[in-house]
Amino acid sequence: MKTLLCAIAFLAAPLMAQHSDFLTADEVDQIKEAQDPNARLALYARFARERIDLVKNLLGKDKAGRAVMIHDALDDYAHIIDAIDDVTDDAIQRKVDIGASMKKVAEAEKAMLPLLQKISDNPPKDVDHYEFALRTALETTQDSMQGASGDLAEREKAVKEKEAREKAEIRANMTPIEKESKDALDKKAAEEEQKKEQRKPPTLYRPGEKKDGGGN
Repeated sequence: MKTLLCAIAFLAAPLMAQHSDFLTADEVDQIKEAQDPNARLALYARFARERIDLVKNLLGKDKAGRAVMIHDALDDYAHIIDAIDDVTDDAIQRKVDIGASMKKVAEAEKAMLPLLQKISDNPPKDVDHYEFALRTALETTQDSMQGASGDLAEREKAVKEKEAREKAEIRANMTPIEKESKDALDKKAAEEEQKKEQRKPPTLYRPGEKKDGGGN
């Protein structure tokens, strides 16, 4: 049972990740209210930009304790970019149209990347205190930007392959009883979905075609 619960928690990770401590309480509330993936992507992009602006502001002030604040801002930023990727992958799995949002995310990340690269190329005197966080933020941005600007069909394929691998790993760690229980749940879900399809009223319209207002 423990393994099965872990599996459920793992599959729910994209939603759980959206409410972690790398966001402020107000930001968490905004994310909770934004149920649409496109709205969430816009929010996360704004939150990431705010962290970058904070880092830029802190670097312009040579004051005690700034290294800790820069580290925390960079760490939060990297987690936000990870959350963007989680929301994107989840939306792709659910066939939600996020093409326009992905383009905006790629543009936002492209705009934020230069500052991170500049810090890396010209490290401040206190960089030792946040060097790892900086490197993580830089690499996370590059990876996310590549995914957001790439071919949507290829990303969907990669998401499906990753999901299949993760499910296989989870199943491999299940006991025989847990596997049997999981198979029963999957079978029941498939049967219920089939019943829903059978209950749909017949129509002469092709998929995506709508009846016009004139009733013709």
